[in-house]
Amino acid sequence: MTNQAAAPLHRKIECSAEEWEARQQLAAAYRIFDLLGWSESIYNHISLSVPGEEGAFLINPFGLLYSEVCASNLVKIDIAGNVLDGSPYPVNKAGFTQHSYFHQNLPWAKAICHVHTTETMAVASFEGGLLPSNFYACFLTGRIGYHSFEGIAVRAEEGTRLLANLGDHRVLMLRNHGPVVLGETLPEIFLNLWTLQRACEVQVATLAMGKPLLVSEEVIAVHQRDVSQVRLPGGPGAPDFAAWVRRIDKLDRSWRD
Repeated sequence: MTNQAAAPLHRKIECSAEEWEARQQLAAAYRIFDLLGWSESIYNHISLSVPGEEGAFLINPFGLLYSEVCASNLVKIDIAGNVLDGSPYPVNKAGFTQHSYFHQNLPWAKAICHVHTTETMAVASFEGGLLPSNFYACFLTGRIGYHSFEGIAVRAEEGTRLLANLGDHRVLMLRNHGPVVLGETLPEIFLNLWTLQRACEVQVATLAMGKPLLVSEEVIAVHQRDVSQVRLPGGPGAPDFAAWVRRIDKLDRSWRD
């Protein structure tokens, strides 16, 4: 059994410049998620495809808190969760199984995260799901898939249903469980999760007061049309992600090592 306590938080690795850049970006994501309260002890994942290496992915070492993740201790794995870079840390293969279905079958899904925040889990457990009751929710209305809870162990046959229920969306709410957010880049999934988290926070607060005021389909269409016309430098979520990188750099730059 791997002695996790003896494994160094930073290690010397050899990789391409592109992989190192991806490692730093993913490590930053883990630290940002932790700062925002989106971590779940040593559980859950953010995974990222390794540029230029088909079938290779970066993921957090199982046993470390998000606040301990750094560029060099991220683990490179294949689609089955097998370690490719000689890392002394284990990987939660069961947790990656769900990600692997999406990475393997959706070429555009290079970045994927799964979280258990209280508000997103509450909405995932709410019969009506996410309601068009606030500004953030209106952006996501009609853009979320739902998948019924089948237990924690992901079986091979469930992968087909996960993909079918995701459809052409980039957010999948696992009923009674929590969301999976997929995208082409880490900034993209960060922005979509941030939007979902805010939408769920406001919904939970609104329902605590009574009956919510729902936005009409006509207004939602106008809202989504106008938001879609916004073009941000660097692509979706890039300015947001960069801003939070500056924030974590002020607190602790060890994630870069």
